Amino acid sequence: MAPDLTLTLVQADLHWHDAAANRAQFDALLAAHAQPTDLIVLPEMFTTGFSMDAAGQAETMDGPTVAWLRATAARHDAVVTGSVIIREGGHYYNRLLWARPDGTLAHYDKRHLFTFAGEHRTYTAGRGGPPVEAWRGWRICPLVCYDLRFPVWSRNPAAAPYDLLLYVANWPAVRRGPWQVLLQARALENLACVAGVNRVGTDGSGHAYAGDSALLDARGQYLAEAGDAVGCFTRTLSWADLQDFRAKFPALQDGDAFALTL
Repeated sequence: MAPDLTLTLVQADLHWHDAAANRAQFDALLAAHAQPTDLIVLPEMFTTGFSMDAAGQAETMDGPTVAWLRATAARHDAVVTGSVIIREGGHYYNRLLWARPDGTLAHYDKRHLFTFAGEHRTYTAGRGGPPVEAWRGWRICPLVCYDLRFPVWSRNPAAAPYDLLLYVANWPAVRRGPWQVLLQARALENLACVAGVNRVGTDGSGHAYAGDSALLDARGQYLAEAGDAVGCFTRTLSWADLQDFRAKFPALQDGDAFALTL
């Protein structure tokens, strides 16, 4: 049996194109919160806001934000995750980084690029299947923003199910209804806990964000709702409750077999 898992969702008004100011803001928010946690979740493009200026804003994997993530994970003895604009091999990626306390790092490049905003013209889509990270006895699938609209991508396999599905996002206020509905739908259909971390405020392109970061259990019930507040929201997920619910309602075993074409 795995231990319970404590998550800290960090919702903030991001400084446009100012990575140092954003790192300092997250340092201050986490220092003021000061609660033990296993997993700290930051928004999508948490150093810049959702920007198409990849050439001007991108960092490398040996840049200051990756170093900051490693140091923050070690300081809090927790995984720290969020996405950053990364330049690698002549391409730009909207890259989710997964920094562990021991200094090791995993990453996932956003698969579904938001063509409505021209993201596909600036960034390269990720390759390979959805990631699953093992952390303190839990299997966790971390995805990025627009991935939320594609349920096949996050489909939970009955043979080796993940326990927590999470999304880091810059999801505009004009579409806040779908954000809320889809987070709940992903929990219900996958019999998994779901975390979604969004931002608040208005970005440099004039887009407003309502926040609505949330944590839901596998029944689709809200365990935390951030509304439009800036701050850290910490809750603990019960391993026993998740396994008990899956045993009593084993719907994953009745899913259709299929294979993704990647």
